[in-house]
Amino acid sequence: MRVMVFVKATDDIEKGMPPTPEALEAFAAMDEFTEELVNAGVFIAAAGLKPSVEGKRIAFDGGSRTVIDGPFAETRELIAGFSIWEVKDMDEAMAWAKRCPPPPGKGEIEIRPFFEVADLGDFITPEELSTPRDGERGKLGVA
Repeated sequence: MRVMVFVKATDDIEKGMPPTPEALEAFAAMDEFTEELVNAGVFIAAAGLKPSVEGKRIAFDGGSRTVIDGPFAETRELIAGFSIWEVKDMDEAMAWAKRCPPPPGKGEIEIRPFFEVADLGDFITPEELSTPRDGERGKLGVA
């Protein structure tokens, strides 16, 4: 099963987190942890996100769209980074997440399973379920 691991933003992260000794230690610890994930065959991808001041949102209301410039007010609802892991089940994902080094100060991680193709069997056609050939993407964007 694939899971997305969200690292929630903090006020410090939203301020741009200068390279303090604590921040540099946190980055080094995260690099070591990521290496463990890679060596275990769990790691698929990861990235940190810039503060929301550099982001935008699009709000939908029926057919209209409104662009909202960052920064966004609710820091606790923002994502500072993500990882994608391949694990056997949610228990394994939780075991890895509990080993994740903490950011400086308080922090929070959210883990959410992906919808896999098999989960969508009642919503898509057999053709859409077919496996794409090497280098191609299926209709669902799954390679």
